[in-house]
Amino acid sequence: MYIIIYDFGTSSVKTCLFEISSEIRLVADSSAGYGLYISDDGGAEQDTEEWWAALCSTTSDLFSKTDVKPSDIEGMAFCSQMQGSVFVDEEGNALRRPMNYLDQKGVKEYKNCMGRGIIKVSGCSLYKLVRNITVNYACSTSAKDPVWKYKWVENNEPDVFKRIYKWLDIGDYLTSRCTGRIIRTADSAFATFLYDTRKGKEGWNKGLLKMYKVIPDHMPEIIDSTDQAGTLTAKAAKELGLKEGIPVFGGGGDTTFVNIGAGCTRPDDTHIYVGTSGWVSTFMDHQTVDIDAMITGVLSAKHGYFNYYAELETAGKCYEWVLNHLALDEIDVYMNKTKVTDNYESRFISLYDYLSSEVAKVPPGANGVIFTPWLHGNRCPFEDSNAAGMFFNIRVENTKRDLIRAVLEGICYHLRWLLESVEKKVRTSDTIRFVGGGALSPVICQMLSDITGRTIETVNNAQEAGAIGAALVVAAGIKGEDVLELARRLVKANHTYVPNPNNKEVYERNYKVFKNLYKSNALNFKELNA
Repeated sequence: MYIIIYDFGTSSVKTCLFEISSEIRLVADSSAGYGLYISDDGGAEQDTEEWWAALCSTTSDLFSKTDVKPSDIEGMAFCSQMQGSVFVDEEGNALRRPMNYLDQKGVKEYKNCMGRGIIKVSGCSLYKLVRNITVNYACSTSAKDPVWKYKWVENNEPDVFKRIYKWLDIGDYLTSRCTGRIIRTADSAFATFLYDTRKGKEGWNKGLLKMYKVIPDHMPEIIDSTDQAGTLTAKAAKELGLKEGIPVFGGGGDTTFVNIGAGCTRPDDTHIYVGTSGWVSTFMDHQTVDIDAMITGVLSAKHGYFNYYAELETAGKCYEWVLNHLALDEIDVYMNKTKVTDNYESRFISLYDYLSSEVAKVPPGANGVIFTPWLHGNRCPFEDSNAAGMFFNIRVENTKRDLIRAVLEGICYHLRWLLESVEKKVRTSDTIRFVGGGALSPVICQMLSDITGRTIETVNNAQEAGAIGAALVVAAGIKGEDVLELARRLVKANHTYVPNPNNKEVYERNYKVFKNLYKSNALNFKELNA
């Protein structure tokens, strides 16, 4: 069985062709990027035509790398970034540039709605918090949440707002463009925090729509991630280079599928993901919430299950920043931006692998340097759009290598903070699966094990965990199997890392300082960035 999954991230899509039989095998893949347009008013927007061009080019490239033919494809789906907003007309055409999950233009809208109330918790009206939590164990307590994007368009672009037929997330828009059917999957509907998760009442909650003054007609039909959304239209098939009529499944968000692709399919199974963003997530058969720490149980791909999910919004993005601004010399004085991997002897080594090997030369603790990975504010365990990255405790003897290692350690410190926050409400597994691009580096894997004090396991194709999870959902749908059982059977650990006790003392010291850095600088961040 051959399946195509579009793993649709913040800045690029990876189109993956999987073969599923007694194992799951990545046959070929192809990647292409698109823009993320950041504006001074807190905007973070993207372009639908750049998305579609990337899908078309990668699909075409996929078949140039294999003997598999378009006619061999039995199913397809999207595994996408979440909490974006795409407003479409009756034909499914986007009415403005989509707003990415990082978009926080709606600060005023958030404060005007949630900041009102005699009694407040976490800066929000207690009445509205209680109403939301009663319905779905969550609440829109961040200006980055989708409802404030919706309200911002209503208040600032009334001509666009009048033309809205439906309000979609990013994966839903792409599914609609492929099938002609305008729907939302349950997980993306939940991500608006307007969805009722109570058993027997699942769907848009009329009371919450009224409370937030959202027009009910803007909310599309809801299907499950495991449902077939439709089939590939003739127009989409021609543009993508695929065969008309291929079943297109509901798909869903990256947080929905990564636990399945990581093989974490039993209650309490915990995984850590590091891609552009990062998170700690525990699989559960019930729902809970920690409103102060901004953690809740988001819907899983399988009905009745949840992922208790704590997010770091810029994880791998910090490593990308290091590559562009520290590893490569910006002003063309020293290295002329020449990549070491351009040399003949090292042309088969990626620049990220080279950086990992250089970081390994620096002792744990980065010779005293600490980095905070909040390059676009922070959500969990504290919500502060003004928070930013910093290097702390640089001395004359420190080098670039120290700073680069400090960035990786800073990401791991924050992931430990998230893990400890998750444990306040739920039980986590002693062994943690580590997936995403960060899991490809043995140096980072060992660092994460040392800093968290946990045994860390990785899996094959860890960078494609979301796409693997989505492929397993499609395969289970076609075969009529239980996706959790299928994942347990096919996804196995390939490497194990255990904590090195020799590194515990320095990491405990630095972690304590790391957590204090936000408390010590919250007012400074506000002064500079509010």
